[in-house]
Amino acid sequence: MSEADPGQSAHRPAPDQPVPTRVHPALSTRFCQLVGVQYPIVQTGMGWVAGPRLVAATAEAGGLGILASATMTFPELVTAIADVRSRTERPFGVNMRTDVADVGERVALMIDNGVRVASFVQAPSADLVTRCREAGLVVMPTIGARRHAEKVAQWGVDAVIAQGAEGGGHTGVVPTSLLIPAVVDAVGDGVAVVAAGGYFDGRGLVAALAYGASGIAMGTRFLLTQESRVPDHVKGVYLATPVDGTVVSKAVDGAPQRVIRTELVDHLERASWLRNMPRALANARAFRRETQTSLTALLKEGRAMKHGNELSWPQVVMAANAPMMTKAALVDGRTDVGVLPTGQVVGEIGELPTVAELIGRIVAEATEVLDRFSKS
Repeated sequence: MSEADPGQSAHRPAPDQPVPTRVHPALSTRFCQLVGVQYPIVQTGMGWVAGPRLVAATAEAGGLGILASATMTFPELVTAIADVRSRTERPFGVNMRTDVADVGERVALMIDNGVRVASFVQAPSADLVTRCREAGLVVMPTIGARRHAEKVAQWGVDAVIAQGAEGGGHTGVVPTSLLIPAVVDAVGDGVAVVAAGGYFDGRGLVAALAYGASGIAMGTRFLLTQESRVPDHVKGVYLATPVDGTVVSKAVDGAPQRVIRTELVDHLERASWLRNMPRALANARAFRRETQTSLTALLKEGRAMKHGNELSWPQVVMAANAPMMTKAALVDGRTDVGVLPTGQVVGEIGELPTVAELIGRIVAEATEVLDRFSKS
């Protein structure tokens, strides 16, 4: 999945932000030391968005970039990891599903290529955690509830991304301001907590540290950067969306997912799952072709999803809607037939900086806030 260098964006970038001349000591957190990054800022593994260029740019700017592999075939992942490696020598991660048939091969590929972080979109099994940790990988699943954090902490994960309800894509119901301190209390000193859901600036980073987190993770904010592969006219839709322009819908794939509210989403919300089923079946076939997944593997994955997520079979079939409808909008630029996953924070974003400008600005602002506290 090689990517060409980005062209000039049609949108005005943020003012140039140099590398901070001074970084407050509080920003060198436990997470930084665990992963080996300069700043406690994570770019999440957004499907169809987090490709090699964005991941490498984040790593080069001092954060942790995470490559999205859930929408890649195994050969595409091989190419993508090599592409990241050709752009940076700094640490990065790979995000995976745990219910795919070749998860073991993907982990082996990461180990062989010196990937630093294994990021999981669902809770990995205890055996998978052990295998990753024994090979030196930092294991970091995404969770949305205190009980999920407690479970994976017992299995020995190194860190968790705790995503509050404000987050984009599949999300829970607990607000970030309540989830983060609860998860920090639940896992204690044994697990580094990275806060997600509603973060976009240095003030948010300081707030997350005050809750006890070791850093922040952002999806929408990185999607809206120069290095993001999302088409410019689609980024324009995001930039024009107000804070109240999103909706958490189950109509896309049966699970709660925060997306930009569009005519298509309103139509899906009004229709019954039975009326939406033909679209889901067509998308299931398309997803199978896109990822070169055999029918046997797809059925095996469906059974795992049904068992692991307590879904009905109609919901399992509907689950193919999410990746293909997301691809339609974020890759093909067809916002009329696709969905636009987003965090609620989209309404606070109005420009497209480079990744280096974004991270530099966040670190500088966080340092300024922390300095102000120390003087008061």
